[in-house]
Amino acid sequence: MPYLVGFLAAACVTLLVVALYELATTPARAVARELDELKNVSTSPFGAVARRRRQSKKEQLRAVVKILGERVENGGVDLDGLSKRLIQAGFWSPEAVRIFLGVRVLMAVAFAFGTLVIGAILDARLAATLLAGAWLTMMGWLIPGWYVGMRRRRRRRDIDVILPDALDLLVACVEAGMGLNQAVVRVAEEIRNVSQPLAEEFTMVNLEIRAGTPRTEALRNLAKRSGSDDVQALVTSMVQTDRFGTSIGRALRVQADTLRLKRRQRAEEAAAKTTIKLLFPLVLFIFPALFVVVLGPGVIQVVTALLEIL
Repeated sequence: MPYLVGFLAAACVTLLVVALYELATTPARAVARELDELKNVSTSPFGAVARRRRQSKKEQLRAVVKILGERVENGGVDLDGLSKRLIQAGFWSPEAVRIFLGVRVLMAVAFAFGTLVIGAILDARLAATLLAGAWLTMMGWLIPGWYVGMRRRRRRRDIDVILPDALDLLVACVEAGMGLNQAVVRVAEEIRNVSQPLAEEFTMVNLEIRAGTPRTEALRNLAKRSGSDDVQALVTSMVQTDRFGTSIGRALRVQADTLRLKRRQRAEEAAAKTTIKLLFPLVLFIFPALFVVVLGPGVIQVVTALLEIL
């Protein structure tokens, strides 16, 4: 039974990952994928048929998940907070909320149904089956939220790590005579292979400005999407610089130095916590093995002597 439950959980988690990745991709990735598929169609006579089949399967999965998400969406869920968390996790699709809720319902139902089927096959007790089903249903409902939270933290950490270096590049571009918008685009191109999240955020800022959004509002949207305190401090500094007309290069340089200092302090703090984190595996694994090696021969001799006496 544990193997079957584990297999079912792995299948549902795989479905979650595929659904979230395929259905909440950014427009740029979608365009690149379409171009690649068009190239394959032009070089292979069977490319069009294969592409239509893949699109049909994706659309069917998309439709099922969206229907489930719409039912939950109308049930009084905090959509604003959920949408904010999904955006900070990198899911910018307008349908991301419905897809997330649909995946939650689908995983909960799959876990519950799988538990009942396994319990019936193994002829398990009804109480144990219902208890396991309730627990796995709750896990199926919570796993998507855990995944989004993990992705959100990882994305924020990636942005915080590379942000000081990106600001150095931005300072160099601005001091070389480039405008702020052109400098943002150039930095996004340079750091795309190093930090995809920050490159996407800079690209989105440039697109919003080109679409007519005021620069200050585009920068504030950047802070909301990233969810990073460092980005929030950077945006506040840039907004004040733009308002009072001070040197943008000097403000960016000061902010880069401040963020680099904070990054070094976080690294030192993580290094200081390493000793405490090593205490638990030391107590749980190393000490018992050491006791067996040191005390084992003596215990064996004592037991042997007692057996001889008895």
